[in-house]
Amino acid sequence: MRLSTVILPIHPWGKAQKTWRRAEDLGFHAAYTYDHLSWRSFRDGPWFGAVPTLTAAATVTQSIRLGTLVTSPNFRHPVTLAKELISLDDISGGRITLGIGAGGSGFDATALGQEAWTPRERADRFGEFVPLLDRLLTEDAVTQTGTHYSAVEARNIPGCVQRPRLPFAVAATGPRGLKLAARHGQAWVTTGDPKLYETGTPEQSVEALGEQSERLAAACEEVGRDASELDRILLTGFTPDRNAPMESVDAFVDFAGRHAELGFTEIAIHAPIPDSDFDIDPAVYERIATEAPAQLA
Repeated sequence: MRLSTVILPIHPWGKAQKTWRRAEDLGFHAAYTYDHLSWRSFRDGPWFGAVPTLTAAATVTQSIRLGTLVTSPNFRHPVTLAKELISLDDISGGRITLGIGAGGSGFDATALGQEAWTPRERADRFGEFVPLLDRLLTEDAVTQTGTHYSAVEARNIPGCVQRPRLPFAVAATGPRGLKLAARHGQAWVTTGDPKLYETGTPEQSVEALGEQSERLAAACEEVGRDASELDRILLTGFTPDRNAPMESVDAFVDFAGRHAELGFTEIAIHAPIPDSDFDIDPAVYERIATEAPAQLA
């Protein structure tokens, strides 16, 4: 079980860089950030871009993996995103993981002036976005015409430092997204069952996550892939447990152990943010980072 952290891009770099350096010092496997234009309760406050933030983080760290949890098609295009990712993988020395999902109906969905896409439209676009991005990151030149995304002689030389490309962590719970994870992912990401967040129980959440994991295995079997090849990442903070696992090292180890039994190989916890949904004790957060991994080995 690997332990990672998520650092929201809400602070100017002069302050934020200390958090990214500290994440590496604490021994986290990876440090991720959200790739949004704005997000929920942070909409009217500072919010910086994911790719520049990760680029800066790459220059002040040396070994920790970096990435997005998650990028989506809401305001991205595969051609321009591929160029940014290749550059970022180069700057980081091959430490980038792309978390990618279908997107939602939040502020990103209409920021470019379009109507919010329906769930089916998001799935259709995601189904084109991921395979095209895969090609763009593995081939020197790509021409492809799609319904939503196209590329014409798009050059991506020299490609990624990581070969054949940087890893994809595909966020999905539905059948089409899980099949994309099975075909193109090196990891699968979930936040649990959103329907259980308000009124469900931790036990119901564990059961739902187990069912999601089984559906992933079925999707892998359908495309002829060994499900054990995919890492399974749980992004915490969105299950009925909320911040309860972050109240102590023992509480977190119990939480993580129950999910390790479901086959999860990585858990991502949010860096503390006062007066927010991630208002957790910084001292406990650091103790979890330094003490929990040995107990979960």
